[in-house]
This record gives sequence, structure tokens and C-alpha cells, in this order.
Amino acid sequence: GAIAVAASLIAILFYIWFRFEWQFAVGAILTTANDVIVTIGLFVILQLDFSLSSIAAVLTIIGYSLNDTVVVYDRIRENLRRYKKMSLTDVLDRSINETLSRTTLTSVTTLLALISLWIFGGEVIRSFTLAMIFGIVIGTYSSIFLAAPFLILLNLRGDGKSPDGDDAEPEADADPAAAV
Repeated sequence: GAIAVAASLIAILFYIWFRFEWQFAVGAILTTANDVIVTIGLFVILQLDFSLSSIAAVLTIIGYSLNDTVVVYDRIRENLRRYKKMSLTDVLDRSINETLSRTTLTSVTTLLALISLWIFGGEVIRSFTLAMIFGIVIGTYSSIFLAAPFLILLNLRGDGKSPDGDDAEPEADADPAAAV
């Protein structure tokens, strides 16, 4: 199971590295690894059996979390191209705000189905659904609050400045009298 998780993370690293830039790949792996470690930590804390269904839940959480992270990263990449003079932190904030409703609604819809399975599904799939519920919550949290800050940590654009080295230009709706 551990080999399957490690192999999937390595394959994901190379795919995202090819599709985006290396900072996005490392950020996605760090975010996904956080989700896996915290979910496995739940099993340790609750002293639940780690079975084949648990491994399936962890692999599903990897896919789900990675999908959310790639959606956020794709919007960041689009906005980096669109707002070249805007600071990196502003681009990240804008991108997260633009994807926030999609990420939240997808997670809530999935959680409703998983909670129903946990309540009515029986003992056979209880550990799977518990891991999935916890993993979806953690995966949503990490996609919103961890994925973008990793790009700052990995110096995506270089100290929050635009690619040509100029500071970001002020927003169009800023008060021009305040600049005097």
C-alpha cells in the first residue's frame, strides 16, 4: 500500500511538472502529502485497522485532493498570464477567490453522499467512508489554504514582484487621491 501511494505521488509529480512549472509540481505534492499524512494520522489516533479499503480511501483522497489543487493552480497560471504586473500574493488571492465556490460546493456535495454512506452503509465500508469524509475535509482545506502559499514559499515569481522586476501596479479601482 505504501509503495502504491509513493508511486502515485511520484507519477503525479512528473505529470504536473510537465504540465505546469516545477513549483506547481512540488506544491501539489506537498499539499497532497499533507492530506495523506493527516488522514493516516487519523487512523493512528483512532486506532482503526489499516486495511485494503483504507488504502483505497487514501488513494481516492490523493486523486480528489490533487484534482482540487490542480483546479486552483490552473486558475493561478491563467491569472499569472492575465495580470502580469500584479503581485504574486494578489494573483493568488484572486485565483483562490475565483475557485472558492467551485471547490466548496464540490466538497459539500461529496460530503453529503459520504455522510449518508457512513450512516447507512454498514460496518463493512465504515472505515472507508470515515477516511473519505476526513480526507475530503482536509483536502479541501489544503487546496484552499496550503496550495497557493507553497508557491510563495517556492518563490514562483521572485519576492512577489512581476516577472520583469517592477513592483505590481495599483488596482484600477484604487483611489487616485490616496497616491498623492
